[in-house]
Amino acid sequence: MVEARIRVIYGDTDQMGVVYHANYLRYFEFARGEFFRSRGGSYRELEREGVMLPVIEVAAAYKAPARYDDELVVRVWVSDFKRASLSFSYEVRRAGAPESLLSTGRTVHACVGRDGKPTRLPEALVRLLQEAT
Repeated sequence: MVEARIRVIYGDTDQMGVVYHANYLRYFEFARGEFFRSRGGSYRELEREGVMLPVIEVAAAYKAPARYDDELVVRVWVSDFKRASLSFSYEVRRAGAPESLLSTGRTVHACVGRDGKPTRLPEALVRLLQEAT
């Protein structure tokens, strides 16, 4: 599991002063990038090798609101991977308040080549994922 920290900016909030629901998907994406970096890799490297990991499914549940200037802790981990796909799970909490579960989520990613056709997860990525589970 990797923890990524992000601060809510004013532009992330809606008229009610809470984080707009779609912004949690951005927080998930930010955490995924930190996940790869924490393991010595990057999504950019995968793309250079011709491997793309588009999101093919997303789910989010909202438990409590985050507000402007809150520091959030986004926990991310690999919850599943197969020959040509992988899934990440997420928890978003307010920093300093571990009991404050704000949101949970999951993204499923296909592994495709530059041509958009499914391909096997690269061996280096499989090793990274095995270390993370």
